[in-house]
Amino acid sequence: MRVIDWIFTLAITGLGMMTANFIGFDIAFAESLPGVLVLLALALGGAGLAHIIPLKLPTVAYCSILGLLVACPLSPVSEFVISAANKINFTAPLTMVGAFAGMSISNQLRSFVKQGWKMVLITVFVMTGTFVFSLLIAQFMLQLTNVI
Repeated sequence: MRVIDWIFTLAITGLGMMTANFIGFDIAFAESLPGVLVLLALALGGAGLAHIIPLKLPTVAYCSILGLLVACPLSPVSEFVISAANKINFTAPLTMVGAFAGMSISNQLRSFVKQGWKMVLITVFVMTGTFVFSLLIAQFMLQLTNVI
């Protein structure tokens, strides 16, 4: 993927995150812009590192490592990064990630269905089980810590 394609995709993602942050959490575009720019810069930097460094790690690993380094207390910009990122609600980026995942899966749907009804059934069970067990673990932990 070319750099211009990355920048275009990240710009669309940033607009989507700011829109989701505004609609869902009443945070103004101007208020969420620094946080979105920080997150997008980390994503672009992680993608760049994935191409430069010969170690075969997923791009998300480079983004995570870069984010940890930029936000750690030793970093001179950590206060800005943390305060800017705190303005972005965690579920706002998830909206865009879910949309992109859905679009990428949609053109492989025929090959998925060709694998047969057993694979579809297993997928439904795995997704349902993941959701239910995540819910049970969250409920247990919230009750254990007296949050609810």
